[in-house]
Amino acid sequence: MAAPGPECYRGRTPNPRMMLRLVALALVGLVALLHLWFLVLEMFFWDHRVGRKVFGLDPEFSARSKTLAANQGLYNGFLAAGLAWGAVAARDDVLVFFLSCVVIAGLYGAASVKRSILYVQALPALLALSAVVLSR
Repeated sequence: MAAPGPECYRGRTPNPRMMLRLVALALVGLVALLHLWFLVLEMFFWDHRVGRKVFGLDPEFSARSKTLAANQGLYNGFLAAGLAWGAVAARDDVLVFFLSCVVIAGLYGAASVKRSILYVQALPALLALSAVVLSR
């Protein structure tokens, strides 16, 4: 028997909490993917043309700091793994913890390194955190 199509949902009101939960999980997924991308950039492309362009680095500095950047990339990987764990295990406590870590790291990075980190890292995590909390 085939799965019911969209016609079985006609006339039904979508559950707002369920919709918010889907949005929350999509935002968590986005934040996790961003941090996987940061891992790749910092661990593998820091001292290459792509990494230097993204981070605005000169070859001399990127060569000297690539070990530091790889360590930073590894931490971003741990954040992505924690978010994936929280989403797959349906553990809001884990999601709240790791999203809070991302927000704090983003705020610190925006204050100490580059303001755009606020928009690239902290804002998506704050939106995801808000959606997770509101969808409980």
